[in-house]
Amino acid sequence: MNSKIQQSAENYLETILILKNRLEQVRSIDIAHELQYSRPSVSVAMKNLRESGHISMSDEGYITLTENGQAIAEEMYQRHTLLSSWLITLGVDDKTATEDACRIEHVISQQTFEKISEFVKQKNSTHSPYS
Repeated sequence: MNSKIQQSAENYLETILILKNRLEQVRSIDIAHELQYSRPSVSVAMKNLRESGHISMSDEGYITLTENGQAIAEEMYQRHTLLSSWLITLGVDDKTATEDACRIEHVISQQTFEKISEFVKQKNSTHSPYS
């Protein structure tokens, strides 16, 4: 998988996780609406994710993350959440912080993410009224 395909796959997996938390069942149409992508584009992506073992799809069209897909989705969601909140604390507006976090989460190294995470946790604990 090249990095562009990988980033796209990560976005789809993260979106499935977010939708699964919001809806009881996730279908391709739900993903298309959430990402504002065309239904054919989402269908191709779901076929690729099925073939790569990241999702399974029921006969009724309901999408489930496999163990591997779930792990990737959770990692992307954790990165996105931490990065967007960090950017907001730096003074970036919510919309820009969310958009930038979505781009950053796919390209930074694990080491950089861990250092940002440590920094955020340290900053939060020093500003906590309970420390």
